[in-house]
Amino acid sequence: MSTRTPAASPLMPPEWAPHERTWMAWPAANPTFEDAEVLAEARTAWASVARAVRRFEPVTMVAGPDDVAGAREQLGPEIEVVGQPLDDAWMRDIGPTFVVEGGRLTAVDWTFNGWGAQPWARWERDKLIGAYVAGRAGAAVHASPLVNEGGGIHVDGEGTVLLTETVQLGPERNPGWTHEEVEAEVHARLGTRKAIWLPRGLTADYGPYGTRGHVDLVAAFAAPGVVVAHTQPDPAHPDHDLCKETVKLLRSATDAKGRQLEVVELPAPTVTHTPEGEPVDYSYVNHYLCNGGVVLCGFGDPRDEHAADIFRRLFPRRTVTLVDARTVFAAGGGIHCITQQQPRV
Repeated sequence: MSTRTPAASPLMPPEWAPHERTWMAWPAANPTFEDAEVLAEARTAWASVARAVRRFEPVTMVAGPDDVAGAREQLGPEIEVVGQPLDDAWMRDIGPTFVVEGGRLTAVDWTFNGWGAQPWARWERDKLIGAYVAGRAGAAVHASPLVNEGGGIHVDGEGTVLLTETVQLGPERNPGWTHEEVEAEVHARLGTRKAIWLPRGLTADYGPYGTRGHVDLVAAFAAPGVVVAHTQPDPAHPDHDLCKETVKLLRSATDAKGRQLEVVELPAPTVTHTPEGEPVDYSYVNHYLCNGGVVLCGFGDPRDEHAADIFRRLFPRRTVTLVDARTVFAAGGGIHCITQQQPRV
């Protein structure tokens, strides 16, 4: 972790700041959704999240031109659907990162290369979605040479950003970049001035459809000076020791204003492995804050309500809604990964 001089004008508001709307992307036929049945299940899951968010704020769903009519029929009239070619459905990562600059909405368009040129990934269309969404939102676009995704950053709105070494510094994304060079670019784009680096992400996030360590499965700001962190109570799970080290690192860290971080632990669900014996990265950290609400990943698990109670204490003025996220996680992400906030200016 290190400190730099703050950029003068841009600022990425924290997720708990007021939103104008939420952007999502409709699942398209691709290697992630391997057959018609899996694709249909994914669309049902994405629709459930969209409807949960729509209770609190407007939602715009980007769908491939051939999928617009079907998306409108399934989502209903309350959710706006717009047509634009897509490769995949992870708006947090393919969409822009909105910032406020000089009192107006602008957008960072990170370079996107399919989560480090994953062998299954396609991104010829997805790499254009950031600029497209920014244009629809009326935001000026600032292209960044840094290969990065929205799930790889989390900010407190007061100068601090969480990053993961295996993401921004991974050779699949940014070969040859140093800590200092990554931080300089991130700070210039987001208006942050201190980066807290986590060494790696959850074990399953390095699997076939993983992101190689996105921070939004591991830790997230819940307020200035307050971080929620994933913990794995099961000593047999490969994330058990990793999470202990992550919590220790966060508790020893200070933010851009010099505050010692308060860390709120979020124990993982009791289900730790797939039926095939592979570890899962089910995480309650991967929630989404919207106007007056918290949309929280549910797993049909005894710990779902425990996590919901933690979020009710953290956000007493917000309504906490659990949405089954197992289908989303099977495709490689969670609720935070498929949503992207447009701040209200």
